Amino acid sequence: MGKVLIHATVTVDGFMADSEGGVDWMFDVESVEADTSLVDRVVQEIGAVVGGANKTQTIEEGEEPYGGMLKVPVFLMTHSPRGPIEKDGTTYAFLDDLRQAVDQAKGAAGEKTVALLGGSISRQCLELGLVDEIQLHVVPILLGQGISLFSGLEHPVTLERLETEAFAGGIHLRFRVVR
Repeated sequence: MGKVLIHATVTVDGFMADSEGGVDWMFDVESVEADTSLVDRVVQEIGAVVGGANKTQTIEEGEEPYGGMLKVPVFLMTHSPRGPIEKDGTTYAFLDDLRQAVDQAKGAAGEKTVALLGGSISRQCLELGLVDEIQLHVVPILLGQGISLFSGLEHPVTLERLETEAFAGGIHLRFRVVR
């Protein structure tokens, strides 16, 4: 089976979203072909996604992981599991057990990668020992405050650097989680 990957864009001060959960700042970052190519390569590895459901357990316009461009199964965490939703060729399953969601996502992804989206999901998966790698795109912005990707981890996580690339859009870092 493939690996489980935290894939996120963060600011230099470690925030993945502003205080209101907005990520509009992300789209104002200058990039060059090398930035786009690297991100495209990572996205092509993805065979399933695990993230958090919204409060209404719907998939509203703009809430599709990766802008809806990936047509892979999506497993969304919720406190009230329900049947799946099909939208634009993508199946969204709603589960209340994170370990089960990751296992199902790994089965659906086959040899491809399971991408984890969101700070809470990522931190919980790190705590459960489910994460194999972390891919961060660090962009040259300081928000000063916002939603941190890793704040709240209950224990240190040792990482081994696998890849570092720097282009106009920022620094791209890939780590293996050392177990």
